[in-house]
Amino acid sequence: MTTRDPHGPSPEGVSASLAAVIGTVCFGAFSILGLGMLSYFADVDIISVEGLTLWPGVIGMAVAIAVFAALLTPVLRRDRPSFAAVVLIAVGTALAHLAAVWLSAQIGGAGIAHAVAAASQIVVQGSSVVLVAAALIAGWIAVALRRSRSGTPRWPWERDDTE
Repeated sequence: MTTRDPHGPSPEGVSASLAAVIGTVCFGAFSILGLGMLSYFADVDIISVEGLTLWPGVIGMAVAIAVFAALLTPVLRRDRPSFAAVVLIAVGTALAHLAAVWLSAQIGGAGIAHAVAAASQIVVQGSSVVLVAAALIAGWIAVALRRSRSGTPRWPWERDDTE
């Protein structure tokens, strides 16, 4: 004889908000780690434009994290989120990062030539590829958490095993 859970059916995966938070934190961590590794192993600066401060890079990364979270959250709210949507999220995040760096360099008074140079360095030196890869991995993790069918962890004596 099996007894049913008095709290109702077991949930499918984690909640959408928890998966979004975990995915966003993973994206931020993976991007910063990936950009640091790119800078270290390739021996290049991520943005090395004369007369440009560090703020366009900081603002670009903050905007990328915010855009990733904003694009990921509605996808995770679906009953069965799609892994294919993660590709669009990754591309949108990289484009938002590029636009934010360019725009913040313009607003900072660097001029059009310096802003274009900073944006082109991001693309040519591989920083955009790192951001796309980080977004793909973090988005996949978030969708996998949401789609998993695992329930709440239980102690051995709480399981309905009949021996």
